Amino acid sequence: MASNTLVDLSKLSPKFHDLYAKAKVFVEEECIPAEKTYHLQVGQNENRWKVVPPIMEELKTKARALGLWNLFLGQDYAEGAGLTNVEYALIAEITGRCPRIAPEAMNCSAPDTGNMEVFAKYGTPAQKAKWLQPLLEGKIRSAFAMTEPLVASSDATNIETNIRREGQHYVINGRKWWISGAGDPRCAVYLLMGKSDPTNTNQHKQQSIVIIPADTPGITVVRPMMVFGYDDAPEGHCEILFKDVRVPLENIVLGEGRGFEVIQGRLGPGRIHHCMRCIGMAERGLELMLTRVTDPSRRTFGKLLAEHNTIISDISTSRMEIDQARFMVLNAAKRIDEVKAKGALKEIGMAKVVTPNMTLNVLDRAMQAFGAAGVSQDTPLALFYAFARTLRYADGPDEVHRFQLGKLELRRSAELVEKQKFQKDKSERIAAAALAKL
Repeated sequence: MASNTLVDLSKLSPKFHDLYAKAKVFVEEECIPAEKTYHLQVGQNENRWKVVPPIMEELKTKARALGLWNLFLGQDYAEGAGLTNVEYALIAEITGRCPRIAPEAMNCSAPDTGNMEVFAKYGTPAQKAKWLQPLLEGKIRSAFAMTEPLVASSDATNIETNIRREGQHYVINGRKWWISGAGDPRCAVYLLMGKSDPTNTNQHKQQSIVIIPADTPGITVVRPMMVFGYDDAPEGHCEILFKDVRVPLENIVLGEGRGFEVIQGRLGPGRIHHCMRCIGMAERGLELMLTRVTDPSRRTFGKLLAEHNTIISDISTSRMEIDQARFMVLNAAKRIDEVKAKGALKEIGMAKVVTPNMTLNVLDRAMQAFGAAGVSQDTPLALFYAFARTLRYADGPDEVHRFQLGKLELRRSAELVEKQKFQKDKSERIAAAALAKL
């Protein structure tokens, strides 16, 4: 944390302070130094989607021994670490400094975090035993299959994948894409959202979520999608075809027609996690910029880069934008702690729009200071930029959050009209009384 006065750290739990200190050392002294090795160990050619870098398992073992494990599951879950949303948000910022490695090493990476929350919150005892427990232990990974290539998936009522009940099974047919984690050889289960009751007059009761083991017949991983040329192997973001995929009726999550209820319960805290990791990326980006522009070997027109007014201005702007975003995200986390995610929709939406955009701006300034090296593989800046840019789509695009925020603000209009009418009427009475005395 570069600066923070929104949260009184002295009031946070002793457990948080212990975990925060350990996480800071773990990320800075273990994860960041492991970045080069991790990328070297990613498989090549036909092994690209078969090999998990061995250093990841080494880091997971270290993290678990330190107690840095499943910290995202909060006080509402017996399986979690018992942290508040504010406490975990501060730790998530640290993991964002090494976003490719640290979250997974601590078993706190998406999409597993959201899927574990679904199983923990809505799963039956059998579903928890089969899927939640190995996910919590980091033995398997998972994916969430929602987005589709043939419809505007930002409006989830458009989802076309069909879930048909047939005897004691559901039969699933449809095509999904941008399914993060589906390329991973450890991915053992999908949570899929589709339409089980497409003629229901309530558009938000048409959808259900089913559990699909990844080895179920009828599943074809068509291709990995690329993000600015990155394939994010071995996890990837895949296009998947589901053709006559059959799963037993007990694989429904919560019940038929309750898909929207499940995804809303899944996304609230997860958006805050993404945002705080973004802030971690932005902080590291700014730090890289600071060391670059003060490097005595980097001089232009007879000056250090840091002596140019434009560079100084960029640094100050980045500092202000990072702190503004952090305050906004921590405020949202605080509201979730107070009134749960449903009562904090405005704060979550604002943070989700502001933070990825802030991160992109900060990273862009840092890349500019590095010149051509800033967009190369020689710094993490380009990869960070790709991560942050996708978050303007993931968990709801900016436009959807802005639309919802605008509607929430418009609800105040009637009250404001009354207030302003009262003020105007009173102003006229006061003025008339004053004139009568002249």
